[in-house]
Amino acid sequence: MDTSLALDQAVIECEPQGSLARASGEAEEVLFVIEGSGALLAGSERHALEPETGAYLPPGSEYGLENDGSQPLRLVSVRVGAPAAAGDGAPAGIVVRRLADQEDQAATTERLFRIVADPSTGLRSATQFVGYIPAARAADHFHTYDEVIFVLEGTGTFSAGDGIRPIGPGSQIELPARTVHCLENTGQGVMRLVAVFRPAGSPAYAYLPDGSPAYPGTPPLPVMNDNPHHP
Repeated sequence: MDTSLALDQAVIECEPQGSLARASGEAEEVLFVIEGSGALLAGSERHALEPETGAYLPPGSEYGLENDGSQPLRLVSVRVGAPAAAGDGAPAGIVVRRLADQEDQAATTERLFRIVADPSTGLRSATQFVGYIPAARAADHFHTYDEVIFVLEGTGTFSAGDGIRPIGPGSQIELPARTVHCLENTGQGVMRLVAVFRPAGSPAYAYLPDGSPAYPGTPPLPVMNDNPHHP
């Protein structure tokens, strides 16, 4: 796999009353605040950050994170290499969006999701969303996109191939395209996760191991080609 095209996920921490200088480089970058409050600074722009705020940084962004609180400011960062060209009509520059302002959308097995960033909000090459997983097991399935996942709350298991492992808050998962898997909530409440996948699309699009759609509205399974990021 060409690592220049990979989704690079990391957790960033800014100490209380501290600051960090960062740059997106040639990649697109999305952030999601998991704890604390502060601000994102870029030139003359200042964007307030609070838990469950997402931010999009286009390629070439130089920015700072400032923690003006008494608790650590922790964020999930995902960098998307080799981004697509900017589309006509898409927002330009840094875009900050609150999860609470986004609408619920339906996926498989009573699961819901909210889009934080996608091409309509400026993120050219991927989709960032928060998923809500009830305590009901979905059928084993796969997606046609590469995905990285960070568990925000809840406990469960993640199975792929012959392996199964427990997951909980802070767990990170890398999920290559067309990997048959199941992420199951074994706890009492709703499990929540934040994820980014490329190429951009709907988190609801999923396929059963035989290639048939796992959710109404999922398009027919695309024919594979030699580019793993464009199924």
